[in-house]
Amino acid sequence: MTELMAGAEPWSVDDGPVGALCVHGFTGNPTSMRPVAQAFAAAGFSVELPLLPGHGTTVEDMITTGWADWTAAAEAAYQRLAARCEQVVVAGLSMGGSLTIWLATKHPEIAGIVCINPVTQPQPDEVLDMVRGMVAEGEDCIPGIGSDIADPGAVGSSYPQTPLAPLLSLMDGLAGLQADLGAIDCPVLIMTSPNDHVVEPASSDHLADAVSGPVERITLERSYHVATLDYDAELIRQEAVAFAQKVTAGAN
Repeated sequence: MTELMAGAEPWSVDDGPVGALCVHGFTGNPTSMRPVAQAFAAAGFSVELPLLPGHGTTVEDMITTGWADWTAAAEAAYQRLAARCEQVVVAGLSMGGSLTIWLATKHPEIAGIVCINPVTQPQPDEVLDMVRGMVAEGEDCIPGIGSDIADPGAVGSSYPQTPLAPLLSLMDGLAGLQADLGAIDCPVLIMTSPNDHVVEPASSDHLADAVSGPVERITLERSYHVATLDYDAELIRQEAVAFAQKVTAGAN
């Protein structure tokens, strides 16, 4: 097995009767969601912080993975929590937000979800057609945006390349998810960076407009895409825990 990147290790805590599943993003690893997971654990939650297939090692490992692999991993992590907890909340960054949304469409019993700069809809057809053309010509990867963080002192951890076939798989997964967004009726907390250079803030608006449950919005004014490691990291931790405690009140 390829050696894991530093900080990419999955993490699990078996504590209280309420569980928090924390899901990282595309080409990233648990480094980005570890501070949020640790905040949940400090507040007495049981926690699952999985490493998604193909992530946390080398981009070559990711090229053969796709939406079916990542949703299966998210489902397995959810089941591990649900087996030992009375209630579960799910929080995700970027594609982790996509997987959070996917879980909410499959499990109406989820108490609430937290989506941080989530990817909620596929790119326009002309963009996807261009990517498909690149794959057809034998291109595996393009240079990645990397860790989009405003704080120069913060250290991100993601692949330096964007693998194209997995990107198309993510887009296909999102396309298939659109019809089910309205079925999400649990409480939803959406945190959005206006200065996100990876995911358009309109992606958060799309989710807020599509779900049928109550929506809370928080603007991350000082952070870029990987906001969980950026200037608003403490705000994210505080608000995610407070939201989770509110929507699971009575379980503790």
